[in-house]
Amino acid sequence: MTDLPLDQVRTLLAVVDEGTFDAAAAALHVTPSAVSQRVKALEQRTGRVLLLRTKPVRPTESGEIVVRFARQLARLERDTRSELGMSGAGEPTRVTVAVNADSLATWFLPALSRVPQEPGLCFELHREDERRTAELLREGLVMAAVTSSPDPVTGCSVRRLGRMRYLAAAAPGFAARHLAGRPLREVLAEAPLVTFDRGDDLQDAFVRRLRRGAGGAGPVRHAVPTSEGFLDAVVAGLGWGMVPEVQAGPLFAAGRLTSLAPERPLDVPLHWQQWKLDSPALAAVADAVVATAAEALRG
Repeated sequence: MTDLPLDQVRTLLAVVDEGTFDAAAAALHVTPSAVSQRVKALEQRTGRVLLLRTKPVRPTESGEIVVRFARQLARLERDTRSELGMSGAGEPTRVTVAVNADSLATWFLPALSRVPQEPGLCFELHREDERRTAELLREGLVMAAVTSSPDPVTGCSVRRLGRMRYLAAAAPGFAARHLAGRPLREVLAEAPLVTFDRGDDLQDAFVRRLRRGAGGAGPVRHAVPTSEGFLDAVVAGLGWGMVPEVQAGPLFAAGRLTSLAPERPLDVPLHWQQWKLDSPALAAVADAVVATAAEALRG
C-alpha cells in the first residue's frame, strides 16, 4: 500500500469523531465537499471502504484500522510538541484507558495515584466489562485497557496483571432464608441473585461449575450496574452474588456477609494491553498499573 496522506487520515478521524461530514467540515474549517473528497481519496488509495455512510457515520473494519492509526499519530504529535515546549496553554496530556468496574472500585485508582503527576497530565477512564474493553482498543477509542484476553489487539502489546478472585457471598439473613437445608448446587439454581448487568456471567459460571455444566443461576436477577452498588445489594440481602475477594474480606470478618463456598473461588485473569507507542505518559501509567496489580491481585 502506498503512503497515507496525513490530511486525509486526520479528516477521516474528524468525520468519525464528529459523526457527520458537515460537522467534521466545521471542526476542520473546510467545506463539506473538501471533507468528502479527502475521504473518497483515502478510500481509493487504500482500496477499501472506510466509512459506512449512516447517521452517525461508522467506520468499517478497515476504517477502524485507519482511525486507530490517526489517534496514535495525534498522540505522538502531542507528545512531540510537549517535549519541544510547544504545547498550547491549557492543552493537557490525556491518557485514555478502558477498565472494568471491579478493578476501578478496588485497585486501579491507587495505581493511577502512583503515576508521577506532571503538570497537564490527566486520565480519561472508560468503564467497561473486562471482556469488552479490547473492543475500545480495537476501535482506537482508548490507548490502553485492562482486559481478560491474553491475545493482543492488532498494534498493541499485552502484559499479564494477575487474577482477580471472586467469592460467592450472601447476607447471613438471606443465606438462612434461601440457602439452608439443601445442597448449594440446587438452591443457587433457584435463589435470587444480584448481577452487574445482562452481560454479567460470573454468577452463572459459578453455578455451572457447581452443577458440572448443567444450567446456570436462577431467574430472579437484580441488575445493579456499579461495583459499589452491587456489593451494597448483596449486603442488603437482595440476592447472592460473586464478590471480589478484596471487597468481601472485611465484610466476612464483620459478619455482614457469609461465604457460600470458600473452597471454590472463581478467578478472572486480567491483562494490560496498550498501543505500541513510544509515549512517556503511557509508559508511566503502564509501569504503575503493573506494579499495583502485582500487589493487589493473585499471581
